[in-house]
Amino acid sequence: MSALPLTPLWLRSTGTCPYENQALEKYLLEQVGPEQIILYLWQNHRTVVIGKNQNPWRECKVAELEADGGSLARRISGGGAVYHDLGNLNFTFLCRAAQYDVGRNLQVIVAALARLGIRSEITGRNDVTVEGRKISGNAFYEGRSCFHHGTLLIGVELERMGRYLQASAKKLASKGVASVQARVTNLQTFCPGLTPEQMVEPLLQGMEQVYGMRPVPWPRETLDAGRLSVLTREFADPAWRLGRPIPCDLAMQERFPWGEVELRLSVDRGRVRQAQLFTDALHTDLAELVEPALTGHVFSSRTLAQVLANLPGAGIEVSDLAALVLREGF
Repeated sequence: MSALPLTPLWLRSTGTCPYENQALEKYLLEQVGPEQIILYLWQNHRTVVIGKNQNPWRECKVAELEADGGSLARRISGGGAVYHDLGNLNFTFLCRAAQYDVGRNLQVIVAALARLGIRSEITGRNDVTVEGRKISGNAFYEGRSCFHHGTLLIGVELERMGRYLQASAKKLASKGVASVQARVTNLQTFCPGLTPEQMVEPLLQGMEQVYGMRPVPWPRETLDAGRLSVLTREFADPAWRLGRPIPCDLAMQERFPWGEVELRLSVDRGRVRQAQLFTDALHTDLAELVEPALTGHVFSSRTLAQVLANLPGAGIEVSDLAALVLREGF
């Protein structure tokens, strides 16, 4: 991380279409300068947003969501599925890789909540909690430029959240709860009457406290409508949002401390014809690393486990996958 001072900027989306909001987020990712940190604030109308590598049909009751006028969106960051509505305020911190500091960004959230008299904590791999209940989940994208984004549950319809999201029993058991909505709560529980609009100023003050300067507005007149239109179409594309599940001869599922996985293999003439990995891991490139590595190899648990074990730069996630494949014993 560079020690250079950063100029904080901020921008709030004026619409509630998830694909337009995702487009603006990615546009800012493309545009952020080397000495800038951008706070982007946005809200979605009734939306389930899944992580880059998740299976929508396992994470969300898609038909019920869409029948109720909602939308399914897929983001470019990892992590798990989240529910958004207009009782939710979403935030994104964007900067160049050299300046990227998730801990510093999370301190903005903690400082903002403190200004409302709410004492919060950073817990687990990506949560912000108040009195042990989750009020914010976070996910991350790293490249030439990076972002860290998350939700703030202010007055979300928790009943709808529980209706549309379908977290696995293993995931819920790991949190010690029986349902999705049992482990989360709204900030209105601790600050009655709080609205998303009233959350904006504390966030700007928190940004000033942590980064040493009051954020200045991002110049809206510089936004490229043509580029935003292209990005909106990409995020709205069903091929991106829903994916294309492969024919499956073997499916393996497990939950590890770093996330949940489902590895699906299609087999032809004794070899893996196609592999597909679904996961809520924060490692966004895990599927792109694993899927092509397994394709074409002999359909043998020992062979495939060895392939995974020998992947260059493989971390704990790939090691655990190798062990899972070996346990299957095919």
